[in-house]
Amino acid sequence: MIRPRSILTFLLLLAVQLTTAEAQSEQKPLRVGVIGLVHDHVGGILNKVFKKGNQTDIEIVGIVEPNRDVAEQLSKRYGFPMSLVYPTIAAMLDKVKPEAVTDFGPIVDHKKTVEACAPRGIHVMVEKPLATTYADAKQMAALAKKHNIQLLTNYETTWYGSNHKAYAIANKEKSIGDLRKIVVHDGHEGPKEINVSKQFLAWLTDPVLNGAGALFDFGCYGANLSTWLMHNQRPVSVQAVTQQIKPDIYPKVDDEATVILTYPKTQTIIQASWNWPFGRKDMEVYGQTGYVKTLDGTRMRVRLKSEKDEQSLDATSSDAPATDPFAYYAKLIRGETKPDELTSLENNVIVMEILDAARQSAKTGKAVLLK
Repeated sequence: MIRPRSILTFLLLLAVQLTTAEAQSEQKPLRVGVIGLVHDHVGGILNKVFKKGNQTDIEIVGIVEPNRDVAEQLSKRYGFPMSLVYPTIAAMLDKVKPEAVTDFGPIVDHKKTVEACAPRGIHVMVEKPLATTYADAKQMAALAKKHNIQLLTNYETTWYGSNHKAYAIANKEKSIGDLRKIVVHDGHEGPKEINVSKQFLAWLTDPVLNGAGALFDFGCYGANLSTWLMHNQRPVSVQAVTQQIKPDIYPKVDDEATVILTYPKTQTIIQASWNWPFGRKDMEVYGQTGYVKTLDGTRMRVRLKSEKDEQSLDATSSDAPATDPFAYYAKLIRGETKPDELTSLENNVIVMEILDAARQSAKTGKAVLLK
């Protein structure tokens, strides 16, 4: 005869074992496929997995790259086996069946990736911006919603603690009053000048493959941050001026862009350039009674009402949703964290509406009113 106490002990042990097994299952790395190796940002995920190793959040189970020479070059640099490399998206998806993918190909190909992955229920993260046209962005969003997948856009500035601390000062603490002006500076000396890879330069300076030059490459950051600070409010109008200061280097696309977004009581000025004397990603947010400036990922300056001088302020990685976009990606899909607005689909569809309108405005010389 089995005693009640023995049964209770058995059930408790069983519950502990099941809980432990469940926890171990949740800790399994996210099985990720990498689509494209021609974006230099791919070095981040390759270095994380193959150089650093011992990753608990993601595992690369397949790579898509039709250019064998590029794949072999990066295989030698980062130490991944060529057996992971497939010539097409379909071949990789059929063979290894990843839970999620990250896209490091030309921006125009993001739509193809979503079309291939969404019907299979595979989540997608793309490098910024989401697409090359607003029409493509809307179609991608419709597919993601229909098939219930995450479709995220990765920006370096999402992982800046300073941006999240600035947002908190402006929108949560409301320490600077109602927002009146946002100024965002992004860019560097130019992709060729900073020696990006040959394959990256080829499509980055192609108006079809990338959508535009500096306007899309760096204008997207300001559109993303402004949309976030304005709680996903669409601007009333978009006006842009672009230039080819270095047509001998960039004959097909702009290398200088300024975009003005007009909201009912706020303006945003986006300065995107391949002509800065040095690389920069910084922002100024002005309210009725004060301002906050981000200098880089951690350093900030703030001046509030009644203060005679601005104060220096430091942010940390804990102010951002994660220090690593891929760790965040895994946690989001596992349900261990909430979606961040900067990477969100809603925000980035608006970003594409802004960029599309900016491209049109630069071409016509007229402001574009958003319906």
